[in-house]
This record gives sequence, C-alpha cells and structure tokens, in this order.
Amino acid sequence: MKTKKQQARESHMECHHKMQARIQAAEDTIQEQHMIIEALIEEKASLLQKIQGLQEDNDPFDDEWEEEPEEECETWICN
Repeated sequence: MKTKKQQARESHMECHHKMQARIQAAEDTIQEQHMIIEALIEEKASLLQKIQGLQEDNDPFDDEWEEEPEEECETWICN
C-alpha cells in the first residue's frame, strides 16, 4: 500500500512539474508576443508620423502656395 501511495505521489509530482513547465512556456510566449506588439505599435506610430510629414511636405494647398501678391492676381484676372 505504501509503494502505491509513493508511486501516486511521484506521478502527481511529475505531472505537476510538467504542468508548471507548460505554464511557464505559455507565459514566456505571451511576454514575447507582448513585446512584439509593443514594437509594432511604436513602428506604426513612427510610420504614421513619417506619412503625415510627407503629406505636409507635398500639400499643394499649404500657406505658401495660397499666398500670392494681390497685384499678380489682379493683372491675371484683368488680362
């Protein structure tokens, strides 16, 4: 009877250790995925900032384009 209890205990401990190893592996995977997600979010923010900068650089309706001397406008309209 004592040996059966000992074997059951050892089996239980082995199962417990395997389960703990699986839990740790899952936690490690989740942590790695979280770090990847954070890096992707930072990269997305950087890319959006670059896109916004390019759009501002290429905006045909920026202030400089709209500002023309009044004399040139009047001359063009009158001719």
